[in-house]
Amino acid sequence: QVQLVESGGGLVQPGGSLRLSCAASGFSLDYYAVGWFRLAPGKEREGVSCISSSDGSTDYADSVKGRFTISRDNAKNTVYLQMNSLKPEDTAVYYCAAGFLVAATLRSHSYDNWGQGTQVTVSS
Repeated sequence: QVQLVESGGGLVQPGGSLRLSCAASGFSLDYYAVGWFRLAPGKEREGVSCISSSDGSTDYADSVKGRFTISRDNAKNTVYLQMNSLKPEDTAVYYCAAGFLVAATLRSHSYDNWGQGTQVTVSS
């Protein structure tokens, strides 16, 4: 069974950090691009970051550049999203997605395997 499971979300104060994990089972992430997306109440789904399978190239939304870092550990079949200097506007449900793509993209429709999401709340 192909499955992606996110973890690491929670409640954090502004300026704090969290690391999200996206663990795959039933398939190898080695050959898949992985993206992180988020959905906040009243807003459209936003592509946050992505990482390619081939050369590990990455991309970030302007809103998170310099604060978030995506990485992958193929040995653990897991992709991570390190989130630093968190702001209240980062509050959302975060989803990871995998796609058999030539290049990673922040376009959500390119991905066909999705996790169930993990809640991130940034509040004092």
